[in-house]
Amino acid sequence: MSQPPSKSASTGKKIETAIEKALDPLASALKRATQSATQAVAASPGKPGLMISPLAVPFPAIPPIGGVEIATARAGFYKHERDDLVVFRFPQGASCAGVFTRHKVGSAPVDWCKRHLDADKGGEGVKALVVNAGCANAFTGKAGADAARRTASEVAKRFDCRQRDVMLASTGVIGVVLDDKKITARLPEVEAGLKADAWAQAGLGIMTTDTFPKGSYAECEIEGVKVRIAGIAKGSGMIAPDMATMLAFIVTDADIAPPVLKALLNLHVRTTFNSVTVDGDTSTNDTALLFATGASGAPRIGRVGDRRLKEFSAALDDVMLDLAHQLVKDGEGATKFVKVTVEGAASPASARKLAKSIADSPLVKTAIAGEDANWGRIVMAVGKTEEAVDRDRLAIRFGPHVAAVDGAPSPTYDEAVMSAYMKNAEIDITVHVASGRASATVWTCDLTKRYIEINGDYRS
Repeated sequence: MSQPPSKSASTGKKIETAIEKALDPLASALKRATQSATQAVAASPGKPGLMISPLAVPFPAIPPIGGVEIATARAGFYKHERDDLVVFRFPQGASCAGVFTRHKVGSAPVDWCKRHLDADKGGEGVKALVVNAGCANAFTGKAGADAARRTASEVAKRFDCRQRDVMLASTGVIGVVLDDKKITARLPEVEAGLKADAWAQAGLGIMTTDTFPKGSYAECEIEGVKVRIAGIAKGSGMIAPDMATMLAFIVTDADIAPPVLKALLNLHVRTTFNSVTVDGDTSTNDTALLFATGASGAPRIGRVGDRRLKEFSAALDDVMLDLAHQLVKDGEGATKFVKVTVEGAASPASARKLAKSIADSPLVKTAIAGEDANWGRIVMAVGKTEEAVDRDRLAIRFGPHVAAVDGAPSPTYDEAVMSAYMKNAEIDITVHVASGRASATVWTCDLTKRYIEINGDYRS
């Protein structure tokens, strides 16, 4: 006959049960984290093993944009299985404008687009955009240019248009000639797969070391007619756009002439794509293309000063700034999203140079990675620019917390409070240089060991 459990055994069992209950949430959390990490690695079409950035932004719901169809395919520029070819088709044609890298070693696709968009009536009636990831086709001489031309020629034949009506963009390893046969071999598959709602797939298809696809969407009205704007972008490292390995493609169903699109791009690129930096390096392939299909039925706008552009211009700026911020949030190895604002500068150009100096400084960025409010490094980054700065009135804030004022440590400085603020995922740094009234803002990220790891084996 079994004996009833002793009082001590019963108590022990209760304690064991209580511990199990207490650990259950931890076990569940660990399981979820493991699943999330596994999904993160699996979801990234970039290099296998890249974890999704902790600052990642979910891809938005983007409805079909009238006048554009999209398809993706695997051309084989990567050894691992992933789509690396994206094609946009504009069946009725589209207006187009572009802004490109000012890097002195521009890529063959950049040369192609610039030449045809700058030509007489360039940007009218564009029928296609072809983007490949995995091969930049930059620093490839005549062979690279010929590969770009052959790609455009084959796409033009299939879509029944002129070569000049095909825009090209590439991203990936520099110094490798594009194997255009890999693209043309997939064109039948691409044409069969064209559809209106493939924005998310396109965002994935243009990624290289990116860890999440980047998209944005906005709506506005032009004379009472609803107009849609959608865009995707890629970029994670080699980001200091001087319009970085950055690509951005934006499509609207508004009816806007190419010169107006060009003016809008030039207006907004300075405070969006050209105001972010990950590592201070500018790429050979930076491309931002804006297409307008006219499918919304809104009246055509052919003049830059047209007042009807006001709401559209604001919505376009929102899309571009959203995409630019996502580039920084996917900065290689990034754990902090940092906003740097310089106030009281002698001129807008001076404010911008000062902000960029802070945002690009490895010493500032590594201090942020270490959650150290080392404002002395900010003083260093400001002073080395040789811009006009009143040292004895210089002030520095981290969020609402004052670190320095009137050219000296703040009497209210509290290390514990500042350290707590630096643990945030988003950090605001404001510097007042007391030399004028101009200001500028640049967005950046921290610099971690992961950046070195990612770039140390980029080609392996």
